[in-house]
Amino acid sequence: MKRIFILSIISLLAIGSLLAKEDVLIDFTQLAAGTSAEDNNGVTALNEATTIDTSTHTANNYTDEQKALMKTSLAIENWLVKISSSSATIQNQGVSKSKESASKAYGTVLGVRARFPNASWNVVAAIKPPFEIPAYEPAAEGSEAASKFEGGFGVIKNVGTIKSVAVNVYGLNYPYTLYLILLDGAGKEISINLGSLNFQGWGEVRWDNPRYAQDVRDRQLASAPIYPQESSLIKFGEFRIIKTGDQRGGDFITYFKDVKVIYDQAVLEEERDIDDEAIWQIQTTREMEKNKATQANQSNSLFLQAVDKKRQAAESFDQQEQEGEESAEE
Repeated sequence: MKRIFILSIISLLAIGSLLAKEDVLIDFTQLAAGTSAEDNNGVTALNEATTIDTSTHTANNYTDEQKALMKTSLAIENWLVKISSSSATIQNQGVSKSKESASKAYGTVLGVRARFPNASWNVVAAIKPPFEIPAYEPAAEGSEAASKFEGGFGVIKNVGTIKSVAVNVYGLNYPYTLYLILLDGAGKEISINLGSLNFQGWGEVRWDNPRYAQDVRDRQLASAPIYPQESSLIKFGEFRIIKTGDQRGGDFITYFKDVKVIYDQAVLEEERDIDDEAIWQIQTTREMEKNKATQANQSNSLFLQAVDKKRQAAESFDQQEQEGEESAEE
């Protein structure tokens, strides 16, 4: 009897470690563009694994040629770098951008340039995907993932309590602070302070949840309905890099390789005899309705960008003068 009691205690203590799981939330080495921006009408770079066609959600009567401009993806060249509105001058915002960058250690990574003003107030550079990553976008045929953006493309499902988060980032001795913003199933932001970027070379900056109880006896345990409540998932929201008022501004460069998460599973997968979502599609329907509105706005925006790009003046006065001199010589 005593032996059975001891074994029961050991099993109870092991439950916490059994629940914990590690996954890659987003891996930028998978986000190289398979199609160059020039090949895609000069509008947007396409990464095959993450391409979505926003024209399917627009109510406007666009032509097939116009709809072809409404595809987008998580290709690195499409990522946005936005400076705080109080500091986003044309000069600062114009040079703040993302770029595919070659790393000897990892291959293609996300490169970021931002320009901060020498301001006496805090300034934020937000590095975000070109669209809110959808949780239930249908996966391509033959894919092992249940939805398109799982497997290192921005979504992890069945997430309970987060134990720790790690970001593989390249430091260049800037004193700025890095934040990671996650989104839960209800769209609520989870802000995580990953500390300073004041180091050199690749490093793993990590956040350990101070409220995570390793021992299950220290946890407040309660049961709740499992389905079809808000989906227990997290999505990549954005990175935020903050320059405080006492820090010097100017150009800032960094690179990102991936984001990893260690978490407790919300539900033990082996306990589920029936795949509720496969039968009822309640969570999928909710998410698709949410996607419909955001992607309709995205499709119109992509079309207007394409039109404006074609209208944009490509020549400079220097080019015109040079062409005039060549004509005169002839």
